[in-house]
Amino acid sequence: MSEIKNLSSVLKSVSKPGRYIGGEYNRIIKSKDEVKCRFAFCFPDTYEIGMSNLGVRILYDVLNSDKDVWCERVYAPWEDMKKKMEEYDISLTAVESGDPLTEFDMLGFSLQYELCYTTALQMLRLAGIPIWARDRSEDTPIIIGGGPCVYNSEPIAEFFDLINVGEGEEVLLEICHLYNSMKENGSYTREAFLRAASHIEGVYIPSLYEVSYNEDGTIREYKPLYEDVPAKIKKRVIADLDKAPYPTKLVMPYVETVHDRIVLEVYRGCIRGCRFCQAGMVYRPIREKSPETLCNTAKCLFENTGYDEISLISLSISDYSELRELTDKLLSWTDEAHVSLSLPSLRIDSFSEELMNKISSVRTGGLTFAPEAGTQRLRDVINKNVTEDDLMHAVDIAFRGGKSSVKLYFMNGLPTETMEDIEGIADLAKKVVGAYFKLPKGERPRGISVTVSVSCFVPKPFTPFQWEAQDSLESLVEKQKHLRGCITDRKIKYNYHEAKVSRIEAVLARGDRRLAPAIALAVEEGFMFDAWDEYFDYDKWIDVLDRAGVDPDFYTTRGFGLDEVLPWDIIDCGVTKQFLLRERSKAYEAKTTPSCAEHCSGCGANKLGGKNRWCN
Repeated sequence: MSEIKNLSSVLKSVSKPGRYIGGEYNRIIKSKDEVKCRFAFCFPDTYEIGMSNLGVRILYDVLNSDKDVWCERVYAPWEDMKKKMEEYDISLTAVESGDPLTEFDMLGFSLQYELCYTTALQMLRLAGIPIWARDRSEDTPIIIGGGPCVYNSEPIAEFFDLINVGEGEEVLLEICHLYNSMKENGSYTREAFLRAASHIEGVYIPSLYEVSYNEDGTIREYKPLYEDVPAKIKKRVIADLDKAPYPTKLVMPYVETVHDRIVLEVYRGCIRGCRFCQAGMVYRPIREKSPETLCNTAKCLFENTGYDEISLISLSISDYSELRELTDKLLSWTDEAHVSLSLPSLRIDSFSEELMNKISSVRTGGLTFAPEAGTQRLRDVINKNVTEDDLMHAVDIAFRGGKSSVKLYFMNGLPTETMEDIEGIADLAKKVVGAYFKLPKGERPRGISVTVSVSCFVPKPFTPFQWEAQDSLESLVEKQKHLRGCITDRKIKYNYHEAKVSRIEAVLARGDRRLAPAIALAVEEGFMFDAWDEYFDYDKWIDVLDRAGVDPDFYTTRGFGLDEVLPWDIIDCGVTKQFLLRERSKAYEAKTTPSCAEHCSGCGANKLGGKNRWCN
């Protein structure tokens, strides 16, 4: 067998070689000899997905704004490329320089979804870096984890040297500056750096904590190994988003990516407080950008990219307090420039004819609404704060506006759910079809299509439902089958999320450090791209967990005690446990909590600061 020494030699034999070649317009190149810290931002999924991630775009821009730091990008190779790399002993490299990851000072992984853990660790293996933090030497890059999954980083804590909890714009630069200063004054050792980094707000160093367990398997306590190490890690937030850095140039890919468009982050946080939603809790406090800032950013991005679509994103875009002013400002120049606007996260109760007329994406394609539950009782339990009348009003506007395709998102397995609630999903879909046929034939579009998509509830950390048991696999499957039997109208299409995936997701989302050997075993046996349906194998996951001595039911169907030390209790996300307990109690009484715009319910996030109009 002939030896192949570099990446370019195998590109002709793999799919989509554009994923690996680099050289994109607007990429940032610096001199290796002139920077003090080389940082590789690693996304544990394909190039097409990673290039569309807003967080990576922001932090790439932030780190490269510092003359002493060069941040490059790394993506997971697809299966065919991975096999070639293993066959010919080709190391995983960064896109910009083509250098192997062992030549970097730091590697930062964006952990967006629990089922990407194996992919992240496979990337370390492909780079020739030990997956266990304890096995790394002085010359090994510092491995950093960040993103929404690290609000419970315990299942992967022993694989990462450093965890960034919260927003990274400021803290990552502080970490790099600390590294540079210790290198310059000669005080750097791996151990000394991590100890010093633990003093930075928003930084969690797992190796500096000891975890003990009770006889029943629950956690007894988290104990810092040293007095100067914080007992609890407070998440990092950016106070004023108008002053926060935001890229005005984007790296332009050679291949089609998931989101080829301009993305405007309108605000962070959420005023609603849905009790199942982790993002709505951990991204608090709510902080908005001004219409002026957003419009100026959009113009710069349009001039620098040429994209013909602008997507306004947040957890609930229609809750932006100055949405009308913002859309008016944007439309004052986007229509003439033939740039379309899209609002991907509209709420049922705020959908209006005005928005239909303003937003071009609403005039083309389908509309998506998320009632989440089939009955009003269950919608009150989860604090969705929308009604059937809200949905009927929204679809009536949609149908009158020429829309004929509507998608409805629901969950099954929610706390207190009954089969009547499941049947309510089918009933609601039938009523949407009925609303279409109530319109005079001349006033409705041709061809009604209603798609019902149902995911399985996973009780996530830092939500009022974090203590709840997940439905058993058998129960989730039974509910899925029951709903299928209830949907008899051919105009209604039914999709559902695989319950087996949700069960493993729950194990990884709610687990503790004792899961690490199972994850390591999965990586050793080749698990990768578990977030992709074609690569996820439930039976193999169960086998790995069993051989590692892990009982999945301990983290799923058992539920957690209200006075139990939770794996994520070491993190302070701003929202207090007292608030979450109050919300849980109200859920079981089917009582709703008003939005932050109506009334402050004392969640505690105001102590984190942040420029906003709701928290005082």
